[in-house]
Amino acid sequence: MKLKPGAWVVKKFMGFEQQRPLPFLSKTYLRKWLRKNLKKLNNRIDSSVERKEVVLFVDEFTNYLDSPVGMAAVSLLHKLGYTIHTVKHAESGRTYLSKGLLRKARKIANANISAFSRFADQEVAIVGIEPSAILAFRDEYPELVDPGLRETARRLAPKCMMIDEFLARELETGRINRDLFTTEEKTVKFHGHCQQKAITSTMHTHKMLSIPVHYKVEEIKSGCCGMAGAYGYEKRHYELSMKIGEMVLFPEIRDSLPGTIIAAPGTSCREQIHDGTGVHAKHPVQVLYEALKER
Repeated sequence: MKLKPGAWVVKKFMGFEQQRPLPFLSKTYLRKWLRKNLKKLNNRIDSSVERKEVVLFVDEFTNYLDSPVGMAAVSLLHKLGYTIHTVKHAESGRTYLSKGLLRKARKIANANISAFSRFADQEVAIVGIEPSAILAFRDEYPELVDPGLRETARRLAPKCMMIDEFLARELETGRINRDLFTTEEKTVKFHGHCQQKAITSTMHTHKMLSIPVHYKVEEIKSGCCGMAGAYGYEKRHYELSMKIGEMVLFPEIRDSLPGTIIAAPGTSCREQIHDGTGVHAKHPVQVLYEALKER
């Protein structure tokens, strides 16, 4: 897809705008990396201190397109002393939900609720990296799944959260040591994901990014970035997509002082920011991982 002729054919076939760059697959998928590294990381956790556990939902976007973000999340949790569990599960079904393909989305939701059902009555959080994927457990799944799974889905829903929420909560309960992070002064501007704004709150991302004591964190009051998953790729929507970005988001980023870190939890938001401004935005978990004194 890096070759122009191949990319042109794919975009033409898919109805995508030729000016919109295609996302590239990661060199190593996150699931493959986890199979190789997770057990070793968990074995290094100090068993003499408080046992802290978390379950990771490996969404399809992070697995295939943004595996470095997933690796940073796992490495950060490890450095903070968390034992990470994974289970075999399906993709989130977000792409089907966004296009109204509810029959297929229901099958995926049923599979995921069944896969995570054993955690419904356990005191453990299920965390995800891509907002639209993990928040399906809270928003659509409880009503979408078959009747026999709805009670389990309702019990699982409050346990499922963005990693931003989880880390903000753990900070509030005193389970994260701020001394592990740099004392350098930096400015971080972040753009919140639409699903995040609708279902939970951007304040969790603000709190998470503020864990390093001298990080000045500002939320860009931008509304939607304009990408909205596949919407911004489609030829008929491309112009409007970019106009939405130009309303607030793009100018705010262009006007940022040199050295300002730009962050966004959503993978499509980060793509939109890059396409509109040339800036490589980071997932907040990458920002926090890079702020560790020792990596």
